[in-house]
Amino acid sequence: MSETKTTAPSTSAYRRETRLVHSGTLRSQYGETSDALFLTQGFVYESAEQCEARFTGDDPGFQYSRFSNPTVSAFEQRMAEFEGAETARATATGMAAVTAALLAPLRAGDHVVASKAMFGSCRYVVEDLLPRYGIESTLVDGLDLAQWEKALRPNTKTFFLESPTNPTLDVLDITEIAKIAHAGGARLVVDNVFATSLWQSPLELGADVVVYSATKHIDGQGRCLGGVVLSSTAFIEEHIQMYLRQTGPSLSPFNAWVLLKGLETLAIRVEKQTSNAAAVADALAGHPKIARLIYPGRDDHPQAATVKKQMRAGSTLVGLDVKGGKESAFRFLNALKLTLISNNLGDARSLVTHPATTTHQRLKPEVRAELGISEGFIRYSAGIEHQDDLIADLLAALEKA
Repeated sequence: MSETKTTAPSTSAYRRETRLVHSGTLRSQYGETSDALFLTQGFVYESAEQCEARFTGDDPGFQYSRFSNPTVSAFEQRMAEFEGAETARATATGMAAVTAALLAPLRAGDHVVASKAMFGSCRYVVEDLLPRYGIESTLVDGLDLAQWEKALRPNTKTFFLESPTNPTLDVLDITEIAKIAHAGGARLVVDNVFATSLWQSPLELGADVVVYSATKHIDGQGRCLGGVVLSSTAFIEEHIQMYLRQTGPSLSPFNAWVLLKGLETLAIRVEKQTSNAAAVADALAGHPKIARLIYPGRDDHPQAATVKKQMRAGSTLVGLDVKGGKESAFRFLNALKLTLISNNLGDARSLVTHPATTTHQRLKPEVRAELGISEGFIRYSAGIEHQDDLIADLLAALEKA
């Protein structure tokens, strides 16, 4: 739902998988089956008076695709109804969504508390970018509730976390962290990319804002970039809407259309990716060349009790620490024939990356070590291929490690 009241009827009475196909669909006069693609920069008005009314908000139509667009609005409405949020705003990328959710509500003198374990670009925003504008930040061990409590200050406005975390798949207790945030007058922003909306609902667990890189899972087929911020109507209208309108990290109508197509098959793909990830984790657990294997769906996950409490299934990601450090990890990666080396995730194709030299390479070695990102650590993103082919490929490559 962008800056317009021209939205499709609600599908909230239906189950989640049905909403992924039908929410937000608003057909043109031609009655098309597929979602329409309104590939336009601007819109034409019937009169100067109508144009004025659009800009004052008295007429709820569209003005300019940087502000709002019918295809982008359809994507926003579908995401909001799928997530169970009051409303949503789409962005050009996932990092644009994270930056908007963190920066837009804050001002100089405010304070942010965030979990240390997060995507490298998210850590840059919290640790480097926000302080440039007079917004202080404190990083904590997200698994230690006492550290969240201790970090609270009178000027703390925002808590931020990922769960499961990138790349080590720690699962943070969203409900308990939300309670701490709210007791201190702060909001909780959760990056839910690794769990997806299918397996975890942060808003139901107490979070105030949820962000996604729609590039992962939602598109999930390596085609385009996108992001989305979901929250209450009050939060979006007060903080996010004007920020996006004036600063311009807009999602293109074409990308919104691609993401709508991705949502139609999200449940099918994520269910298959999750079952593949679980099978890979079980097949590699205890392998003599793997020092550590992490998967949220296994009973040996360090936060297995939290996983069972707040997730409906495990992730599509597996973490594995190959013995022998970077040299062995690279031999393993280079020996893979079916699984592709890529720093993306949540794709229909199975992907692997070496976080120490890619997504988290800008962090100092001692910081990576503190986060559990060793030189042998590999992040594996399961695709939708046959699990036996994936396992055979991984096992053969491990022989070369």
